[in-house]
Amino acid sequence: MARRLRCNGTGSGGGGCPAVHEDLDSGEVIVHGLPLTDPADIAQLQHLGEGEVPIVVPRELLVDFGPKEVTRVPRIIDLDAFGRLFDNFEHTAWRLETRRRFASDEATDTYAQFAAGQPVEWDYDDEWSRTMRSQTSQGKRVERVRLVDDPATPGQLYLLDNAKRNCAVGEDIRNLSRAEAERLRLPAEDFWVFDSRFVALLNFDDDDNLLDVELITEPVEVNRYAQVRDAAWHFAVRYDEFAAGLPE
Repeated sequence: MARRLRCNGTGSGGGGCPAVHEDLDSGEVIVHGLPLTDPADIAQLQHLGEGEVPIVVPRELLVDFGPKEVTRVPRIIDLDAFGRLFDNFEHTAWRLETRRRFASDEATDTYAQFAAGQPVEWDYDDEWSRTMRSQTSQGKRVERVRLVDDPATPGQLYLLDNAKRNCAVGEDIRNLSRAEAERLRLPAEDFWVFDSRFVALLNFDDDDNLLDVELITEPVEVNRYAQVRDAAWHFAVRYDEFAAGLPE
């Protein structure tokens, strides 16, 4: 079975450059770069085993993108603390939304209206809408990319309808097909990036209920999520244009 590898980063902007990858299951680190080939250099190496290949990478590559701990201990915050992040961010809040359904959506009156084929009566003055209007009126940006399957799930179609409300109160929501996300090797994680300084990784149970949130502040990890953000945002399509392209 193939490894599940994640690219932690590279020290330059081009392909074929030294990079650090991490095995998501074993925690092993894979580093690639130019091989060390001079026999005089190789002769100085100690403990070089049969089949091992010495490579040369910039020092800053390991400093910037190598894991800093043997075992990473997650920092978990509760849902109240998570909610306060939307009151306190300074510049940008950006989300990748990867799930096929959210249990909390299906418990709402608006979802019942949607499921019954009725026009949804969105509330443009609920707490979320007031927060978004307040924050974006100050020039702050709130953006999301939502993945959509083929065919789209009921929960995804509900959120496509919901996007018109969210955008009306200040958000910018775009969509991306899951096939395109897989081509881009985007993670299946659901997360927010705040001010490019920290990440809120959302943890769900098997019934699609939000349990808690992991707050990630390590620069190398935040940088990885920022790279995901940039790739997803580049290829995503505005929600109404995306919806217009779905089959009837």
